[in-house]
Formats: sequence, C-alpha cells, structure tokens
Amino acid sequence: MSEEDIKALEKELAKRKRIATEWSSQLHDLIEDRLPAAFEEILPLAQSTYEACQSWSEVNKKLKAAQK
Repeated sequence: MSEEDIKALEKELAKRKRIATEWSSQLHDLIEDRLPAAFEEILPLAQSTYEACQSWSEVNKKLKAAQK
C-alpha cells in the first residue's frame, strides 16, 4: 500500500472517529439530561453509536494491516 493510501486511511479513520464520538456524545446527553422520560431513545441511539464504532474499527484494522 502506498503512502498516499495510508494517509487516506488515516483521514478516513479520523472522520469515523469523529462520527462515533458525536453519537456517543448524544447517548451521553440522553443519559445525563433526559432519562428516565426519554427511555425510548436509548435503543436507537445505542444502535447508531455501536454502528459508528464498528465502522471506525473496520477502518482501524485496515490501517493497522497497511502499516505492517
């Protein structure tokens, strides 16, 4: 893999980390500010957070493999 490809993966990893962080922040805000009244929002927010973290993990694995 070329240096350009690795840089592109690093950029994509940073983007996906930002997205995962945004979802986790929303989940945190729900827990801190709106529970128990907004309990129905837990599952959709948790699912989106999980998917964002999973997406980050996939790119992270690709980057680590490319850096070897």
